[in-house]
Amino acid sequence: MDLTQQFTRPTIPGFRHVPRTGVIYVMHRAEQCGFEYENKDWANLGQGSPETGDLPDSPVRIKNISAAPPSRSYSPVAGEIELRKRVAALYNELFRKGKKSQYTYENVSIAGGGRLSLTRLAAALDDINMGHFLPDYTAYEELLSTFKSFIPIPILLSADSGYQISTDALRQEILGRGLNALLLSNPCNPTGHVIQDHQLRSWVDIATETGCSMIMDEHYSHFIYSETNNPDNIVSAAQYVDDVETTPVLIIDGLTKNWRYPGFRVSWTLGPKSVIETIASAGSFLDGGANHPFQLEACALLDPEYMRAETKAIQKTFRIKRDYVLDRLHNMGITADAVPNGSFYVWANLSDLPPPLNVGMNFFEEGLNERVISVPGVFFDVNPGQRRRRNTRYSNYARISYGPEMETLVKGLDGLERMIKKFT
Repeated sequence: MDLTQQFTRPTIPGFRHVPRTGVIYVMHRAEQCGFEYENKDWANLGQGSPETGDLPDSPVRIKNISAAPPSRSYSPVAGEIELRKRVAALYNELFRKGKKSQYTYENVSIAGGGRLSLTRLAAALDDINMGHFLPDYTAYEELLSTFKSFIPIPILLSADSGYQISTDALRQEILGRGLNALLLSNPCNPTGHVIQDHQLRSWVDIATETGCSMIMDEHYSHFIYSETNNPDNIVSAAQYVDDVETTPVLIIDGLTKNWRYPGFRVSWTLGPKSVIETIASAGSFLDGGANHPFQLEACALLDPEYMRAETKAIQKTFRIKRDYVLDRLHNMGITADAVPNGSFYVWANLSDLPPPLNVGMNFFEEGLNERVISVPGVFFDVNPGQRRRRNTRYSNYARISYGPEMETLVKGLDGLERMIKKFT
């Protein structure tokens, strides 16, 4: 199935077809089948965001937003200086105690969400070879297609290795393919694999050694279920950056996942001042700056103690949900090639299910009959510009999210169980 043909192409001159990303495609298809966000009869296990309500022991959630007169004007393109200072101070507190080199607000750029942070970065890249992994975040596909100044080069990760790559193999990929930059999500969306501790340190060292800038999408970096050497059990390349001005590492994060405020659309990029200035210039013509009132509200969320309490609550609640979902799926004959130690997704292997459910697209379509949404695995075969022939590499996979509340997870897994029994 050619997924790019699923929607009407523009019928007036001058416009190209822009395909929807994987999650947007499945939500559009679900809406055609009657899905509405307010309809409690549906279970959205394709959800790319965490539950946003109160968790046990989580700090008080923001209930109201103020738009006092100063915040009704445009924000600076690089973001409010107070918020940029809060971001820099948080990273210094969490990851850079005792280090000579510290982040300042000039190392931080604010944008209107993670995709926009990535878009600004992509717009600022030179004529280079840009590496990316397979599988990885579906939205990278169109991002890597739109900007023509760089060449996206895929690096295939194997299920047999748990979607890991050794330090030596990574070095060979960078040198052999002439990569000047590498884009990845850590923890990974969709596999949940985490690069941490000595391995993450070695990756940062390789960036300096090979002259390859690493763009680390760390939006799930608080959703960690294994033990790390960080006191707060958070994973970030910032912990291993030697010099914030010369180490070629860029970090993207925001309120969407780790603070559970996806609707705020507030994200940030940390990196050398020279790059921050460049991506702010890109933002001046791409978007003009993030939402002003929401930036001001975000400042309080960057308090280290607030963040620590929220992280503990997230890890406790989502570990329970992860284990529940893995157990239910296993009893249905659905396996995971590797236990997800981060994010809130299961990269579900459907190969042992009876036909036609062993194919992700069929699994998704049949699930709609039970009012359950998943995301077919083929969407994570990131293929910018459709340069490669779309094959069946991930056709037997689906991404199952445990982002929703437990009530929704129970309902959705009950629906999948009914669906599988129909074909057994």
